[in-house]
Order: sequence, then structure tokens, then C-alpha cells
Amino acid sequence: MKAAWYKKQGPAQEVIEVGEWPRPDLGAGQVRVRLAFSGLNPSDIKRRKGFRGQPHAFEVIIPNSDGAGIVSELGAGVQGLAVGDRVWVYNAQWKRPWGTNAEEVVLPAHLVQPLPHRISLAYGACIGIPALTAHRALFADGPIAGQTVLVQGGAGAVGHCAIQMAKWGGAQVITTVSSAVKAEAARQAGADHVINYREENVAERVLQITQGEGVHRIVEVSFGQNLPITLQVLRPYGVISCYASDAQPTPELPFYAFMMKNQALRWVFMYELPPDALRQALSDICLWLNGAGARGPARPVVEHVGDVFDLAQTAQAHDHLDAGRASANVVIRVSDLT
Repeated sequence: MKAAWYKKQGPAQEVIEVGEWPRPDLGAGQVRVRLAFSGLNPSDIKRRKGFRGQPHAFEVIIPNSDGAGIVSELGAGVQGLAVGDRVWVYNAQWKRPWGTNAEEVVLPAHLVQPLPHRISLAYGACIGIPALTAHRALFADGPIAGQTVLVQGGAGAVGHCAIQMAKWGGAQVITTVSSAVKAEAARQAGADHVINYREENVAERVLQITQGEGVHRIVEVSFGQNLPITLQVLRPYGVISCYASDAQPTPELPFYAFMMKNQALRWVFMYELPPDALRQALSDICLWLNGAGARGPARPVVEHVGDVFDLAQTAQAHDHLDAGRASANVVIRVSDLT
């Protein structure tokens, strides 16, 4: 099969190779998926670069955790899936050497989920990390119907999912973006209010929108950098769900400011969700993708696919996302499967 891989950490153009690679063996309880697209996420880039001391954990790594394609073979004992099923996969390269940046992947059956025909394979490759992160950030502390949620970075992969799933859950959504193009993407996702943080004072606008009450929950992509905003707009007993803090990875925590308002910090690391939370997330994501069972009014899924690179352009895809040039999810076409 064709694949992209790296044998050491470093710059994408220097370490990523593309060529022929042996097909992975299929074992009991596993599923072979012929992939159409591989979804590229910031965590895939961080692993390749060795961000914050991450080790090069395997001799050879085929990167990327998310993908979508067609089931081509079932191992002994697999139930609930059939050859020919359209599927999305997640956590393919978490604690495993071979991810989705290849024509095929073999995974434990629980990492392979049905993909409705109403969802494209390209967007199917964008579901895993973004949707699971968004679900945990939104619903880890109970229903959000009737609440107001602030999604920081609403045009990003997680943010765009969070807007849609928050509306699915019956919440009012305020989101922040950095450009007019991203503002339109956030509106299409269903955001009730969109704030351009380069042009407006976010805290002032949020308080204006909420009539001074603030928000019940924040889905946060830049915890340390946005702390001054959080302290102004998170209402008493509110929750901030944080899944990244790259700009300030070791922020100073204003303990008493949070304590005096009985506010909660929720850390979100989707690779290691509690089993019950993972099951609930997968169940809810299935309902959301199928347009059924919404806690709020049913809404069609708004696909958020931007740049599509070919397998031979894997290094360019990494550099494109890493440089902040992407305005939507970045995917790599790993085969001619449609």
C-alpha cells in the first residue's frame, strides 16, 4: 500500500517520506479500512515535532489519528460492522505506530464508527479529534439546554464542531474569530453571535450580549492567553473547558478569582476519556451526524473541509496547517476511493 511516514522527529520537509509500505496484518477483533481521506490535526504535527518533549515513540510512525473510508475486511469476532460499510475512525495513531496517512489502516473495532451517507468521506476524516473534544468540552458537566456558551476560535476544527454540537444541545452560542471569512464559517455553523477579536473587545461584547450576566460555559482553545477574558465573562458557578494553551503553556492561575465565584476548570484530553464519557460521546455524535435525537432543534451537519492535499503532499499539508494558513479542516486524500 502507499503511505507517508517518518522515522525521526523534525521539520516536515526533512523527515516525512512517501512510498510503498507493507499492508498491516489483521487480527481478531480488528477491522481493515480502505481509507479515502486522512484528517490532519495540530496534535499530529506536535507529535512529529516533539512538542513539549513528546518522545518519538516508535521506530516508524505513519501519522494522523483521524480518517474515513470503507470497511474492506473483518477480523474474527467483530460484530456491528460489515464489509462495504462507510466509516470514520479515531485515535488510530494514539499509542500505535501506524495511523491513517495511508491507503489502509487496521484498528480495534471500537475505533471504527459508522458514517451516514449524508456525510462526505472528506468530512468523515475530520470527525474524530474535533468532535470528541467538542463533546467533552460541552457536555462533561451535564446538559447545556438553555445555557449560553462561549466558543473561543469558532472557525477552528474543534470550535466549528463545538458551535454545531452546542446548538444541537439547545444552547445559545457566542463565538470568537479572527477574520470576516471565519466569521461567515461560524455563522453557517449556527453561532448566534460572532465576535471578531481583532476588531472588538471580546469581554465587552459578551457582557453586552448577555446583559451583564456572562456565559455558563467556555470552550477554550487558548487557556492562558484568554484568561483575562475568562475572568470577566464566566458567570458564577460557570465552567471553562480547556483543550489547549499553546501560546501560554504554563499560565499563572488566578486561584481566588475562580474560587470566589465557585467556577470550575475542566481539562479536556480526548485521547483518554473515561469509558462512560466516550460511549456517550460516540452515541451523541452518531445522533448528531444522522440529524436525529437532538437536545435542541434538529440541524443539518455543516461540513467544514478546507484544503485537500494528495498523499504525496503530506509534508506540505503539515506545513500549511502548522503555519496557520488553514481556514477549515485540512485533509489528505490517501487513495482514489470515493
